[in-house]
Amino acid sequence: MTKLTSQHETAGGIPENAAGGILHIDLDALASNWRTLRDKAGGAETAAVVKANAYGIGIEQAVPALGKAGCRTFFVAHLSEAIRARAVAPDAAIYVLNGLFGGTGPTYAEFNLRPVLGSFEEIEEWAGFCRAEGRKRPAAIHVDTGMNRLGLTVPQGLTLEDRTALKDFETALLMSHFVSAEESDNPLNREQIEAFESVRSSLPGIPASLPNSSGIFLGDKPRYDLVRPGYALYGGNPTPGRDNPMKPVVGLEARIVQLRWVEADHTVGYNGRWLALEKRRIATLSVGYADGYPRSASARGRSGDDLLAGMTLVAGHPCPFAGNVSMDLITIDVTSVLENQVQRGDTVTLIGGDLTIDEVGRRAGTIGYEILTNLGARYARAYRGGQG
Repeated sequence: MTKLTSQHETAGGIPENAAGGILHIDLDALASNWRTLRDKAGGAETAAVVKANAYGIGIEQAVPALGKAGCRTFFVAHLSEAIRARAVAPDAAIYVLNGLFGGTGPTYAEFNLRPVLGSFEEIEEWAGFCRAEGRKRPAAIHVDTGMNRLGLTVPQGLTLEDRTALKDFETALLMSHFVSAEESDNPLNREQIEAFESVRSSLPGIPASLPNSSGIFLGDKPRYDLVRPGYALYGGNPTPGRDNPMKPVVGLEARIVQLRWVEADHTVGYNGRWLALEKRRIATLSVGYADGYPRSASARGRSGDDLLAGMTLVAGHPCPFAGNVSMDLITIDVTSVLENQVQRGDTVTLIGGDLTIDEVGRRAGTIGYEILTNLGARYARAYRGGQG
């Protein structure tokens, strides 16, 4: 990936030449992705999901960049994340997805935050807090239409109009969440829409929200009043199997600590799971699973095998992992690269170019979401853009 130097920052004071890995984050691409999703949303307000430290790229950097692009509503998972977001978005609406924990009403009030209420108990507690305070504070209500994790059941949702507690606070949003929006032909999408419509029609006048990143691309399906993209903002493909309409936001480089030749019939890494069938040149990278790179990307087999395992780009050449990913190190086979093209101290690409976050996830037997949200604290973080 091209080195990024504009508006350069490094998180935690880690200079690039002292870091085992360098995480490049393009805040202009993040803002561009938000605008693409806004334009696709058909007039619905486009919020931004910034939970899990803005999918690993940093709440304190992502939220202002999105705000400058025009985003006015944010969703996080935890109250602690909401407080961080409020510090850099003083005027935004900020919702906390994981429900209202007992006794936290004063904190929500202090920071002007909005809980997402998913049970009658939470609704009653929020209503009681608002009554005691003498102020109708906003909250969202979550109705579960198929995920079976959080939210009121549909039958419970259909009784909401009769609950007097709703008079004590402002129901600012009625929301649900798609189970399989990335599968455009999945009949569950239509079933969820119909279930959501039944509850929505019983509560007229309340803004509604259903689509996530992939839901925005569900053809003629309704987008309601507000859409809640997350993964697509950060470069993930919301339309699997089709071209990715989003720009890459994250790139990761790792530094080579050492190079060595390994003779034929010798193994590399813990437990000797990778065998060199002929003499191979091995580069050791100063990144490992302690930095969030998944151990499941390990290469276990023989040199030359067509393994579904981790891959790097070295001087533009694809070079596969060799052996297990360990805590602080990854070993790769660079035999195909000319010796003078790869030296100690060089950086190689772990995320970037054809190694998209989706591809890295596929090779590790996981998903790009996990790759992003596990991005480690030991990287030097180089930010670019974000000026709106």
